[in-house]
Amino acid sequence: MDRARSALERGDRVPAGSLQPIVADSWQRCRDAGLDPRADPIAKVLPFSDVKRRREAAAPLRQLALAEMRLLHSQIAGSNFIIALADRDGIVLDTISDHEFAQSAAGRAIIPGSGWHENERGTNALGLATLTLKPTAVYGREHYFASHGHLSCMAAPILNCRGEMLGLLDASCAHDARQEHTHALVRMAAAQIENGLVFQESADSFVFAFHPRAEYLGTLSAGLISVSASGDVTSINRSGQALLAGLPALLGSHFDALFEAGFHGALDGLLSGGVIRIRDLTGSGLFMACRQIAQRSNVAELRGPQRAFVPALISKADAPDFVCEDNSISTLLAELADAVSLGMPIHVTGETGTGKELMARHIHKLSQRKGEFVPVNCGAVPEELFISEIFGHEQGAFTNSRMKGAPGLARAAHRGTLFLDEVADIPLSAQTSLLRFLDNMEVRPVGAHKVDKVDVQIVSATNRSIEEMVEQRLFRADLFYRLNAFTVDLPPLTARSDFATIVRNLMEDLAPGLPVTDAAIAALQRRKWPGNIRELRTVLQRALVRRRGEYVDEECFQEPLAASVTLNNCCDECRDSPLNSARCREIRTVHRRTGGNISRTAHDLGLSRTTVYKHVR
Repeated sequence: MDRARSALERGDRVPAGSLQPIVADSWQRCRDAGLDPRADPIAKVLPFSDVKRRREAAAPLRQLALAEMRLLHSQIAGSNFIIALADRDGIVLDTISDHEFAQSAAGRAIIPGSGWHENERGTNALGLATLTLKPTAVYGREHYFASHGHLSCMAAPILNCRGEMLGLLDASCAHDARQEHTHALVRMAAAQIENGLVFQESADSFVFAFHPRAEYLGTLSAGLISVSASGDVTSINRSGQALLAGLPALLGSHFDALFEAGFHGALDGLLSGGVIRIRDLTGSGLFMACRQIAQRSNVAELRGPQRAFVPALISKADAPDFVCEDNSISTLLAELADAVSLGMPIHVTGETGTGKELMARHIHKLSQRKGEFVPVNCGAVPEELFISEIFGHEQGAFTNSRMKGAPGLARAAHRGTLFLDEVADIPLSAQTSLLRFLDNMEVRPVGAHKVDKVDVQIVSATNRSIEEMVEQRLFRADLFYRLNAFTVDLPPLTARSDFATIVRNLMEDLAPGLPVTDAAIAALQRRKWPGNIRELRTVLQRALVRRRGEYVDEECFQEPLAASVTLNNCCDECRDSPLNSARCREIRTVHRRTGGNISRTAHDLGLSRTTVYKHVR
């Protein structure tokens, strides 16, 4: 390779046999076109209006491809890859990438609207696959331009049953090593899309899978053939054409011209749901199963294409139920298990919507306690009732007390976790009782003389600066020091390095299997998120309502982004605190969205009416 590269850049004849023939031929074409391998390649990008038009033209393909790209990305995630879908002209329509690659020079070049024709970009996999209609890989310095020498790219064409190219799938990474495994995954993904097209284009036909071995009927090696209600072939995949080589496996031919068993005779066995043994007209034995039933008047039920079951990955018992790829969070989680094992009270801080309750539930999970997770919104409990709510009360202990008394939330959390959310809102008058409880874990209900010992993991959370409250004597310093034996500080969404993963995780929760493009994630990442992950979830829900296809791209967010409310001014109490300002903005945003309804705003945010009124008055 070194000799070939040196010869190319000197303008000498490339030594015979030093390159795979497809690359050698491509280098020669690039030379003939006058491309300088030491220069930067031509980087033409179509305007978005053209990309949008091409996306609309390729809508059926794009619907299938984006879902397959998402699966492919999950298979090679963390390998510094980008997955790209191009149309039949080699113009990139969509990408899904790792964050690191997206920020690199190569990642900024492989974007929607970019073309990868050989006469502009030199030797590359997308360009070669477009020319040859065959899966192609170009590794490292096999690229014509020296600036691409650190990349490896693998592309596979997506063909219809007539052998016409509909588009291309490409995986590129920032490594020059050979990626045979990834190349195989790309080819498999392209084949899966082609199979999906058979079903997509054959809604009114039967679809049969066939293979010489029954155990291969559910794999990509199986042939797929769609047949009309009268027995005419309407579509056949590439595996099917290979298995029926030598026979007229063409569109419009009849089932009886391919297989010994007559169409209606085979149909009876296939519709029973079983696998039948059949021979083609060359005498080769095959197994066949029905994968889709045509819309016929004598068929009682319609069934879609059967999909292979993909078991979910089994996570470790202590794995969190949320995204934690950001370095600051993963470092904290590494220490958190030890803190929980020691029974230390844990204090979770962060802006509103950053996932404090999720973290609290993870702490409960880590503790492996058999008791309940008991959350308490300290800001929603009236000051005069706070002590009785936490520690319980005896019958008739005070006016309006419950007839039979109440055990209290601390006892309800025995052998479990007591989560004190919005702990900064605990009334100053109740802080002494809470401090005493934390010191000895003893509970005495209001009006009672008996003291009960409990075993509780304490987790507190707030989006306010308790240090400032301590300085202002609004919060007891000794209580604060008792609560924050171990602190977990959750960064705001805009500071998270795993933003893209958070978006995809939320999308998987809201609409499993629905892909989201890189361009959509980039559009989201450019905006501010005062409500953090909670606000992001709402925006994604609106995008799902507005989407036009079975995918989410940047167009889904144009209207919500334009209509989003930005409130720069806060109430006087919050103006000087970033955490309080973010909370105030969220409260005012929800208050405006609910038409000024205090009760509904408090309900939606899980706050007390008093807290809401304080921020919107």
